[in-house]
Amino acid sequence: MNKPLIIRKVGNSLSLTISDIARDLGLGEGDKVYAVRTPRGYEITPYDANFDKAVEAARDFMRTYPNAMKKLVE
Repeated sequence: MNKPLIIRKVGNSLSLTISDIARDLGLGEGDKVYAVRTPRGYEITPYDANFDKAVEAARDFMRTYPNAMKKLVE
């Protein structure tokens, strides 16, 4: 979809209405989205990039210390 979004002033804030996009992503009121800076600009996503980093760090730990992980799950 290549649809322009209009920035509007709401009180002291600026706002974008993304109802169609939110519906396509399965998002509703109160859900969180993340603005991630990329080489092409910003990407808005419901996925937390920091979570991926934390999972990868946990995987590295589990590979490095497999015996420690076995003790933790006992």
